[in-house]
Amino acid sequence: MTSILSIDRVREAAHIISNARKVVVLTHMSPDGDAMGSSLGIKHRLDSVREDVQATVVLPNMYPDFLGWLPGADKVVVYENAPEKARELLEEADTIICTDFNEPKRIGSLGECLTQVLSAKHTPCLLIDHHLHPADFADVVFSYPESPSSCELVYRLIKDLATQVGDTMFNSPLTLDTATCLYTGMMTDTGNFSFNSNRADMYEIVSELVRIGVDKDSIYNRVFNAYTADRMRLVGYCLYNKMTIIPEYHTALIYLKRKELYKFNFRSGDAEGIVNMPLQIKDIYYSCFMREDKVLPAEVPLAGGSKIKVKISMRSQGDRPVNVFCHEVFNGGGHKNASGGEFYGPIEQAVELFNQNYARFFKQDN
Repeated sequence: MTSILSIDRVREAAHIISNARKVVVLTHMSPDGDAMGSSLGIKHRLDSVREDVQATVVLPNMYPDFLGWLPGADKVVVYENAPEKARELLEEADTIICTDFNEPKRIGSLGECLTQVLSAKHTPCLLIDHHLHPADFADVVFSYPESPSSCELVYRLIKDLATQVGDTMFNSPLTLDTATCLYTGMMTDTGNFSFNSNRADMYEIVSELVRIGVDKDSIYNRVFNAYTADRMRLVGYCLYNKMTIIPEYHTALIYLKRKELYKFNFRSGDAEGIVNMPLQIKDIYYSCFMREDKVLPAEVPLAGGSKIKVKISMRSQGDRPVNVFCHEVFNGGGHKNASGGEFYGPIEQAVELFNQNYARFFKQDN
């Protein structure tokens, strides 16, 4: 498999990791499969090759229930639940690794802690990400927006540390825990390999992970077949009552207020995958799903006084990118066919913003 990472940056990363003793791994708010997989994958890799390293994953807020089975998920530190412990870990860290986010504000109030630590101590920091426009805060940056997932980039870095740098410390095989976490992120960030996944080398990685012992069928069931009856009823409500079609732009929009979510006993993760469903309709190539949520304590600096946050997810098909739309309209991003963003304020304003801008970004062709 051809390396895509800069060999000079791989060497810099090797130097930093070789000198690390206390490592904190950070990932974005509302962590999804790629966030959890990449951060936990790095922790398990460090645990397996460095007996003298203490690696801790710190999350801005809690992960959804359907990812709780991931190896090591029960040992993460959640800033929202334990802010003092999270700050202490960051202040004591001699190395920080950031995965699946491109700027400190993507981790809410935890981003302020990160910025303060980097300024005060200049703790060495690595960034491994596949979103557009990375901010200038890390010492070594692996930013590849063309990559389908951050987990794939973590896998490539692990391999390049062994094959390109040739350091014997990095030569040991991947453990099953590492492989399981990385596969989960690759699977979820491609919608079970249904978008951004038409590259042969990605399946070479999948093949290697399965060879290590990853049970891909079991992982699929744990992630995609673990919903409640309330969630299924929510899906029906979305498709029957809330889906708007904009035929001339091949676009579908679904949006939900918090009071609608309460009707279905909404839990974190229940909205997963709803945004993909309109793409099953003939001639629908763009799909947007919005839902109101509360502003978490970690997000107060971003909210501008609003108590309401709107989470925006977008999907598309073929040569119809949505990441630029999300970046420019909703201050978000992602990869070409799967992106998202946030809006702080009433959902009606977010919908209005969507309606004012989609014609500038979406194609009308067949």
